Amino acid sequence: MTFTGGCQCGAVRFEAGRLGRSSICHCRMCQRATGGFFGPYVDVFEFRWIPGPPKYFQSSEAVKRGFCEACGTPLSFEMGDSVGVSIGALDDPEAAAPATQLVWPAKLSYVDHLGDLPPWTHPRTGESPSEAFAGVVSRQTDRP
Repeated sequence: MTFTGGCQCGAVRFEAGRLGRSSICHCRMCQRATGGFFGPYVDVFEFRWIPGPPKYFQSSEAVKRGFCEACGTPLSFEMGDSVGVSIGALDDPEAAAPATQLVWPAKLSYVDHLGDLPPWTHPRTGESPSEAFAGVVSRQTDRP
């Protein structure tokens, strides 16, 4: 089986023959690199960028992070020969449910309770997100 993915605009794509361990990392570098509460990555093997590699930011002496120069999507965490891709960048992110977490002092206090939050509704109309944003046209690539 081949696993594929890429950025929002479709300029950078990748494929992997096999997925490895998936995890979330709570370090401050991953929070900043993804703009999220943690960095969700899955190790990939038999991996290649299509048509070529993304742009990189060397976030530490050991780690470089790939991103799309055109749309800014965070795509990879690379350390030596080891490559992890952002779970959300996979065409099928359900294929990489996190199996572990790297817990650091920077872990945000509210992360463990996100599942307890009530579903969002529009404050004036009471509409669900799918109702409230029904007319919005996405500019993201039409790939899965």
